[in-house]
Amino acid sequence: MTTPLGTTTVLERAGRRVTVARRTRETEVTVSLDLDGGGRCSIETGVGFYDHLLGSLGHHGLFDIEIRATGDLGVDEHHTVEDVALVLGAAFAEALGDRAGINRFGEAAVPMDEALARAVVDAGGRPYAVVALPFRSLQVGALPLQLVEHALESFARSGGLTIHVSGSGRNDHHLAEAAFKALGRALRVACEPDPRRTGVASTKGALG
Repeated sequence: MTTPLGTTTVLERAGRRVTVARRTRETEVTVSLDLDGGGRCSIETGVGFYDHLLGSLGHHGLFDIEIRATGDLGVDEHHTVEDVALVLGAAFAEALGDRAGINRFGEAAVPMDEALARAVVDAGGRPYAVVALPFRSLQVGALPLQLVEHALESFARSGGLTIHVSGSGRNDHHLAEAAFKALGRALRVACEPDPRRTGVASTKGALG
């Protein structure tokens, strides 16, 4: 199936397992996601440390994630990082469907040596991101660290997620990795079915 230019298209859906794609003049991204997986990840974005962070999110969230992305890395990493986050968020939104019966909220804190990160998530369809990660350097590997906040904002926007991520640490690799691990664990709790819940987790009777 050909993905129309500039749109995100659902290529496959089976329960809480989806494949979505997006193609623009700057990037081509395909994401497969299984919310009920075992943390198996295969990620190729062309930005090695970004692959590592997304793999950490999937592994610790017990999501199966496959990402294949090509982009204009000769310009810089911005378009690729942003579009991968947008498509991954869209995959979460599609896999969650009407979001009925899920926990909706999740929280996790993860240490990594001297670094400590905390993530709190609302999967209730309200897109917002608050990110407080005080990085000390400009980049780790090929990933400009200013793009971490932008990626999380893009992921929250397309995923219909409220995300609060914060942390501290002296080593930027440790801080970023702890943050994505914490986000994965918080998302796992938020997205898991609540056996006692019928309908959506809202007193309004509707999400968003």
